[in-house]
Amino acid sequence: MPKIADPFFQPVSAIETPRFAGVPTFMRLPHLTPHDARYCDVDIGLIGVPWDSGTTNRPGPRHGPRQLRDYSTMIRALNPVNGINPFTLKNCADLGDVGANPSDIHEAMQQITEFYTATTKMGIVPMTAGGDHLVSLPVLRGLAQDGPLGMIHFDAHTDLFDTYFGGAKYTHGTPFRRAIEENLLDPKRMVQVGIRGTAYNTEDIDWGREHGVTIIRIEELFERGIPNVMAQARDIAGDQETYCSFDIDIIDPSFAPGTGTPEIGGVTSFQAQQLVRELYGLNLVGADLVEVSPPFDPSGSTGWVGVSIMFELLCMLAQVQKSGCKTS
Repeated sequence: MPKIADPFFQPVSAIETPRFAGVPTFMRLPHLTPHDARYCDVDIGLIGVPWDSGTTNRPGPRHGPRQLRDYSTMIRALNPVNGINPFTLKNCADLGDVGANPSDIHEAMQQITEFYTATTKMGIVPMTAGGDHLVSLPVLRGLAQDGPLGMIHFDAHTDLFDTYFGGAKYTHGTPFRRAIEENLLDPKRMVQVGIRGTAYNTEDIDWGREHGVTIIRIEELFERGIPNVMAQARDIAGDQETYCSFDIDIIDPSFAPGTGTPEIGGVTSFQAQQLVRELYGLNLVGADLVEVSPPFDPSGSTGWVGVSIMFELLCMLAQVQKSGCKTS
């Protein structure tokens, strides 16, 4: 039988209460902590990780989750393109922020991993708002407890470099190399889409392809088209557990200028929606939206694009049929 929507987990409608009223939460959903009685009923948790200590250039993604929460008050419940209302399919809630230590990278990553390990044990699927892209590594450490995951990765950059600045192994340019080395990701089930920009060298590309990562540059994406590329991505990911990581800089800076490492020649905001919608049918176990940096976009347009993509990702997470039991 189809699931009956739980009234407790429904977002506040702007038809009933103005968007600018009340305390902002992701999508105007209830905010829950592990001490709340209904926490164990959450299917999908929207989580902020306001941390950007892995940034190598322009900082600011630590301010992303707060802006994304505020702008998410504009989101309505129904996706008219695919007919998905994630809030009727799954119990969704704002689980707050991980208060990661901004002055100690390793302690911060441990704090993030502990949070996601706990939610994973509860059977909660995470939709994360970063934060810089190093956030994805400790999130994956919490998620990949039963073996490596596949991944669909939308980005202008591979994030497969080994080190920065003479030996720093943990930056927003290295998370997925570390994740492959730690057996959190299966490189043969990993697809990177949208790669572009000038380069230091080809070390990241060469290393990734040597290990089986499928890397699709922006030129190939535009030449082949989104449906064709994403059909290949779905085929590579297969029906096993898969993660999606979406860096806002896959989108052209004319649409999303507020990010740390912008690259011209990206996809439009509409094409970004199309890419995410092509994830339909995958066995997704989590997703993130990272690198929104409000200080570099006074207009706020990047935050609006970012939270709109978060909603598209939420719709894709909600269509996954899970029957696992929850534990406390």
